[in-house]
Amino acid sequence: MSHRILLVEDDAGLRLVVAHRLASEGYRVETAPDGEEGLRRATGERFDLVVLDVMLPGRSGFDVCRTMRLGGVETSVIMLTALGEVSDRVSGLKLGADDYLTKPFEMAELLARVEARLRRDGGGKETPPSFRFGSVEVDFRRTEVRRDGRRVELSAKEFRLLRYLVSRRDETLSRNELLDEVWGYDANPATRTVDVHVAWLRRKLEEDPHRPQHILTVHGLGYRFTG
Repeated sequence: MSHRILLVEDDAGLRLVVAHRLASEGYRVETAPDGEEGLRRATGERFDLVVLDVMLPGRSGFDVCRTMRLGGVETSVIMLTALGEVSDRVSGLKLGADDYLTKPFEMAELLARVEARLRRDGGGKETPPSFRFGSVEVDFRRTEVRRDGRRVELSAKEFRLLRYLVSRRDETLSRNELLDEVWGYDANPATRTVDVHVAWLRRKLEEDPHRPQHILTVHGLGYRFTG
């Protein structure tokens, strides 16, 4: 079955062109003309990808993305914007966007980014609907985590990192791979982003965060999940 994409764009002409081109590539495309409808559909229906403009009437794309992630919606998001400042790109990524494309853009680049994002989401081993390790139980469909029967609150990025680690369990994963696959962008190899999020996961899920049994450090290489 073809992937289902939600395109949220207020420019009617661009919305028509992009939707037509995506459909010509075999995707099932639904559209929304503003932030309110985009948020309602993104949170109330199942999509494989959301292509989200930033400058929208009603709610901005930043607000839509933030609200999606706070509500536990993990659907991948590619943001479209006329804003070219690095700070705007960083803001979108910090709010949970997976990729960012500045207008005007070439249609071929958008198609390549859509294909790459969907390929990443479908890569690796199949993630089970639920998974248990130690005293932790994860329900990936409901985006819920419990430890010793008590609910554990994870941020959207923490949950996505855990899901990717579980999907590639028993494999050694480099920091660069985790940045690319979980955050969706290439980052400076010296960044501590992955290390910080791994430390947060360990504090919330490991019996002894200083002597982890499941989220293991492979010195000089990256991390490996066992469980």
